Amino acid sequence: MQKHIIITGASRGIGFETTKYLADKNVTVTAVARSGKKLSLLEEYNSASIHTLSLDITTKDASEIIYRHLKEHNLTIDGMIHNAGLLINKPFSELTDLDWDNQFRVNVLAPVSLTRNLLPMFNSGSHILNISSMGGFQGSDKFPGLSAYSATKGALSILTECLATELAEFNISSNCLCLGAVQTEMLNQAFPGFKAPVKPVQMAEYIANFCLNGHTFYNGKILPVALSNPS
Repeated sequence: MQKHIIITGASRGIGFETTKYLADKNVTVTAVARSGKKLSLLEEYNSASIHTLSLDITTKDASEIIYRHLKEHNLTIDGMIHNAGLLINKPFSELTDLDWDNQFRVNVLAPVSLTRNLLPMFNSGSHILNISSMGGFQGSDKFPGLSAYSATKGALSILTECLATELAEFNISSNCLCLGAVQTEMLNQAFPGFKAPVKPVQMAEYIANFCLNGHTFYNGKILPVALSNPS
């Protein structure tokens, strides 16, 4: 039976390439992002395997919209990749409460809400994959301007461990990949001018395959996926 995976932040970079890779592997994908224009490119790429939903995952009705989509297309969930992220690059002394709030809403609270509210739609043996950052990996190098972003990614990492315990009774696995430097718009926002050793399409292949198979070997694990610093 064809698997179905939901991925957030699918309109650009790693999320965009991961969606395409999964579709090429005969996986049905629901690609979620705010940009409907960019999502349309995914439908053009493979309309048979890729469904798109243009929505803001931080809104109260985001889970309900996805739930209705699943019911409409007779889909359940075999995997969910929480890839959407918000990075605000500012010195700690200049970060406002709103900056902190916005990053926590996108990077932590939205994955919490979507996972909890869509839990009845997850199949036994499914896999929740949280995409974190080396900035959220304990003991890694930290960089100026990224304190709030790194704190949210650290929270997402610990949430992963908690979900593995909480959802064990449903036979749902949870893992977290802490990504190093990948040549994306977000990396350029954090480190202008830095050239990463990994392209989005390369990381997408790793993430897609890990989502499909990684929970055979790992559960509740926070795994660094990095070649270099900055990351």
